[in-house]
Amino acid sequence: MISKFKFSPVIKSSRDILAFIKDFNTSGELFGNGDRNIIKLFDLDGKKINIKSFKIPNLVNKIAYRYFRKSKARRSYEYATILLEKGIGTPQPIAFLENFNFVGLRDSYYASEHLVTDLTYRELVEIPDYPDHDNILRQFTRFSFELHEKGIEFIDHSPGNTLIKKNNDGSYDFFLVDLNRMEFHSSLTFEQRMKNLRRLTPIKEMVAVMSNEYAKLYPETEQKIFDTLWKYTADFQEQFYRKKRLKKKLKFWKK
Repeated sequence: MISKFKFSPVIKSSRDILAFIKDFNTSGELFGNGDRNIIKLFDLDGKKINIKSFKIPNLVNKIAYRYFRKSKARRSYEYATILLEKGIGTPQPIAFLENFNFVGLRDSYYASEHLVTDLTYRELVEIPDYPDHDNILRQFTRFSFELHEKGIEFIDHSPGNTLIKKNNDGSYDFFLVDLNRMEFHSSLTFEQRMKNLRRLTPIKEMVAVMSNEYAKLYPETEQKIFDTLWKYTADFQEQFYRKKRLKKKLKFWKK
């Protein structure tokens, strides 16, 4: 077996990280439901970190991640490093490990700082009367605009992938997670910007607030921003539920 391991200079030694991963199945505190990827919490030098064990890839991806593409673990580590260099919030990357066998990638892990925050964007969608809702949504829109201005296309820009922390002065800090699908550009077009926001909420009133705030920062009319963003949002929702209905039918026929 061949392994590839890289760790950040922010930690004193890689020995503990490697030990955590070696005993991953029998140690650590489970975080989340572990439906696809398993995340566990560990204590490192008095700080809480989390280690994500990515789902074992199928045969095609095993080969692809060995010869043609970077693994999700490696991309998560590298993209987090780039985000921090660009001044965008994300948990501090700590390490990644890839294990390869004769076929290809066997398993992979990504370790990062574990942040305790107040909410995610999802709460704004699911709880319309969440305290300070309008202010958080507008600050989040400005954060998304900053991403776009810096040429960052966060492909998984969806409700659960932005952690939000409230500061004492009433401002909010935003941290991106689940980073393995990102693209970096010299600039983003208007269409790219609007498409990038389409997965966040199906609620028209929230889209209207976001359009209003984005229009304060971008040289386009509020109406044009709203019409474009709502079209992409509606198209995404229709596609999402179409896939969901199809999966339900396939499960029925399998029974």
